[in-house]
Amino acid sequence: MADQNCKDDNMPDDTHLILTPDAQDNQSFTNAAEAVAYLEALYDQATSFLIKHFSGTVTDGKPETRIRAFYPEIRLTVTSHDKIDSRLSFGHVARPGTYSTTITRPDLFRNYLKQQIGLLMENHNVAVQIGISDTPIPVHFAVAGKPELNVPQEGSLDFSLRDVFDVPDLATTNDDIVNGTRTFNPDGSRPLAPFSAQRVDYSLSRLSHYTATDASHFQNYVLFTNYQFYVDEFEAIARAALADPALGYTEFVTGGNASIARPDEEIRASGKMPQMPTYHLKRANGDGITLVNIGVGPSNAKTATDHIAVLRPHAWLMLGHCAGLRNSQSLGDFCLAHAYLREDHVLDDDLPIWVPIPALAEIQIALEQAVAEVTQLDGYELKRIMRTGTVATIDNRNWELRDQSGPVRRLSQSRAIALDMESATIAANGFRFRVPYGTLLCVSDKPLHGELKLPGMATQFYKTQVSRHLQIGVRAMERLRDTPLSQIHSRKLRSFEETAFL
Repeated sequence: MADQNCKDDNMPDDTHLILTPDAQDNQSFTNAAEAVAYLEALYDQATSFLIKHFSGTVTDGKPETRIRAFYPEIRLTVTSHDKIDSRLSFGHVARPGTYSTTITRPDLFRNYLKQQIGLLMENHNVAVQIGISDTPIPVHFAVAGKPELNVPQEGSLDFSLRDVFDVPDLATTNDDIVNGTRTFNPDGSRPLAPFSAQRVDYSLSRLSHYTATDASHFQNYVLFTNYQFYVDEFEAIARAALADPALGYTEFVTGGNASIARPDEEIRASGKMPQMPTYHLKRANGDGITLVNIGVGPSNAKTATDHIAVLRPHAWLMLGHCAGLRNSQSLGDFCLAHAYLREDHVLDDDLPIWVPIPALAEIQIALEQAVAEVTQLDGYELKRIMRTGTVATIDNRNWELRDQSGPVRRLSQSRAIALDMESATIAANGFRFRVPYGTLLCVSDKPLHGELKLPGMATQFYKTQVSRHLQIGVRAMERLRDTPLSQIHSRKLRSFEETAFL
């Protein structure tokens, strides 16, 4: 591979040359698999180039030229106003025009890209163009998958790394596409996907930091919880699943990428416990179940969903504990959210509080059916242990210590049945990122009625209820997995000006 020199108009006159990989032609494809293969070739060429020169720079010192490589891109032009099947929520563009998106890690997103590109070809009967974009790849992201390479901290070298390589640019790493504030790319094309390559790379890096597992292990169906007790039970469920080949689960992965493929294997945990431990019960093509222990609070809930969203999961559900707000409820009862009172405040700037977060019928049905199946209760009898209604999410764990007149009045006016610190955040971010969402909580205390979460009471509650609650969540996900994607990814989640990619 011969390196290319070209002028960088953004650099000072004495350092105006940059070294780039060999130029590659844009190519047109009518086969999705071939298009993705070319994306992978372009990305591998770019990152290999950056890795080679980065290693040389750290060893030999500052080079005479700037080093730069670019993300590959997908570009599509539609000229017809022909109406697409109105039942479809994704896989097509709304109007004629040119659409584009930059791509990172096509190896990780191979199945997703094949599916999305294939739908565009099928629905519009057009080819897609694959080529090099004008967006540089930050060196931090190029070497992220190489544990033997570390980007030195600023000041540790005798020159600034940013004088040689591109670094992450937060000015262009944002959520303006999914937030609906960007309708055109800088080159005049419209966004084809909900996230740019830099935004995806940023989240892949954060996921590795917060969860201590590689993004490749995350599955399409994600459960969130706020208690370690659920993790222990998930491991038991995973081992039982691995013992039954008919279920199709192939591997169980925990923190530090430790994994087992047989139910009797020992899990060799490595390193310190990360901030948000994740556990992955894997199936072929990523159709297994991931459990994330996000801990307590809306900030953690937002952080986790901000980054998992770039993996484009098919559904995520919150399974956690809550305060029951009705006297008719008992400890251990289930609360199925069909609306949310948002007082978490962490998403107010991204998703205004006046935006309704609708319940999604497919998710609600899957959860209710799973509760009935696991508890062996149905119809009117199910009402003995489950209530459907509004879930309130707040950002103050000790809300009970405040004057009760204000909070209790709002809770009553909203018809709330339960209160926690994560559910509305996870649902709202699901709405914002077009990821189908749902919530099934379990009542662990009733502070308005004198039943506080005390150690002895909590211990007994956890022993009797966690297993059943988690089994319901897993069963709901398995039901959703058997549901066509076109039904799960509801049109409710799509805006007026929507990206074609899911």
